[in-house]
Amino acid sequence: MTRLDNDIPYISQVENSLEAFSLPNTQQFLLPSKARQQPYRIFVYTPAQEAPPQGFPVLYLLDANALFGTIVEAVRVQARRPEKTGVYPAIIVGIGYPTDEPFDDSRYYDFTMPTSDEVLKALPVRNKDHVWPKVGGAQDFRDFIEQELKPRIERDYPVDWNRQGIFGHSLGGLFVLQTLLTMPDSFQFYVAGSPSIHWNKELVRRQEAQFAALQQQARKRINLLITLGELEDAHPSGMNGNAREFFERFSLLTSEELRVEYQEFEGEGHVSVLPALVSRMLRFVLGG
Repeated sequence: MTRLDNDIPYISQVENSLEAFSLPNTQQFLLPSKARQQPYRIFVYTPAQEAPPQGFPVLYLLDANALFGTIVEAVRVQARRPEKTGVYPAIIVGIGYPTDEPFDDSRYYDFTMPTSDEVLKALPVRNKDHVWPKVGGAQDFRDFIEQELKPRIERDYPVDWNRQGIFGHSLGGLFVLQTLLTMPDSFQFYVAGSPSIHWNKELVRRQEAQFAALQQQARKRINLLITLGELEDAHPSGMNGNAREFFERFSLLTSEELRVEYQEFEGEGHVSVLPALVSRMLRFVLGG
């Protein structure tokens, strides 16, 4: 056995050498926002393949602290054989927070519309003494994405402007739907996982009524995928029923310029559904 100068077996030193692990082809940086004191933590994955002339499709991901690694690994593996998987190489941009925890309370502010105390009191909670974090900053967050984050990404990475998607889950799914309803030209692909429509159903319905006029102004085709876990149907919020009703109403608007799909995953709950929906979401957004 080869030995080093200090007479410690070489193999033992290799076994005891610990290094931090990072995903290949990924970067992260802090990006300040005009509307909040703390910066956002931005995660970016770029494919190893050479970018096509028009650039790579780009998927913007909410709750990136929790989901960035899962989605990046799925893209890395499946995009190696797109002719088999239906998933083509893409840039993944995760929007997260400067914490090592999977979720941060800032998401309540970023993903929700202004909400009255009366509505907040009516929301289902486990503890009757629950105090909600600050809410109501969705428009500030949308402005950050459009005016601060997208220009930075488009400056530094080869992005195809005509193939941009956004994915959010739970309150993030609500944010995705509201972005579609109020600013439909922001993205071409919208994926709302287990959207928390119950947060303010009346506002969502009013925004739906205004959507047809906004859609006519959109410059590109819009694609919407709504997903849920089958077991979420038992949640007191009525999450699955709300999402099905939204899908059924929205399906009446389908045309050459609007594609709407819906899927429930058998045997999955609100959290366990996340890995299950990733492949379905990637085929929807990154298919050829």
